[in-house]
Amino acid sequence: MLKKLVVLTGSGISAESGIPTFRAEDGLWAGYKIEEVATPEAWARDPANVLDFYNKRRQNAAEAEPNKAHYLLSKLEAYFDVKIITQNVDDLHERAGSTHVVHLHGSLHESRSTKTGQVFPVKNNMLNMGDYCPQGAQLRPNIVWFGEAVPLIEEAADLVSTADLFLIVGTSLQVYPAAGLFRYCRFDALKFLIDPVIPAEVLTRKEFTIWQEKATSGVEKFCLHVAQLTGKTITL
Repeated sequence: MLKKLVVLTGSGISAESGIPTFRAEDGLWAGYKIEEVATPEAWARDPANVLDFYNKRRQNAAEAEPNKAHYLLSKLEAYFDVKIITQNVDDLHERAGSTHVVHLHGSLHESRSTKTGQVFPVKNNMLNMGDYCPQGAQLRPNIVWFGEAVPLIEEAADLVSTADLFLIVGTSLQVYPAAGLFRYCRFDALKFLIDPVIPAEVLTRKEFTIWQEKATSGVEKFCLHVAQLTGKTITL
């Protein structure tokens, strides 16, 4: 009996809701260098610039709406024990109704004390210089920047190790350590991959069922495929 579905999502699923990826040639990341806005060194050098960048990202995310792929994944909770691991820092999975979401790279809607590490909600979608924790330290975005450790990677690996079904959506498996999570699957787990751009070395992996397309259409095909596998009547 296939019961546990673990899903790893990347920027491709949010891109269909209008949230640009950092590799996109246009959109919010255009005109910014990663090392200027998304590294500990950038924060040490110019925290106001980093805060301004994430305020813009937060506003963009607030204006976006969950798409069909987000809603289909939430609907699958009626049929499976669904756990979502996302590399995305938006809250579109939660807004679509998913109830168990692990944010590997943090959340736009949270801040973190630069002194204690304590996490706080961001009020009114803005985080500015002079916003302090109770101990008087500046708050920073609760985002895992390039060059920082990923605190929840062990929790994510543990979840993947329990999966009967492991679905990867909207990532080309190029960002580590998340890209290596599939290696924690049991040998008998069924593995699926949905993304328009898939590296050649991944395409040749026999253990994956692959749909080389966007998240919305791919997740719908996954639902139909799994319905056939399990004999469940899944309402899309």
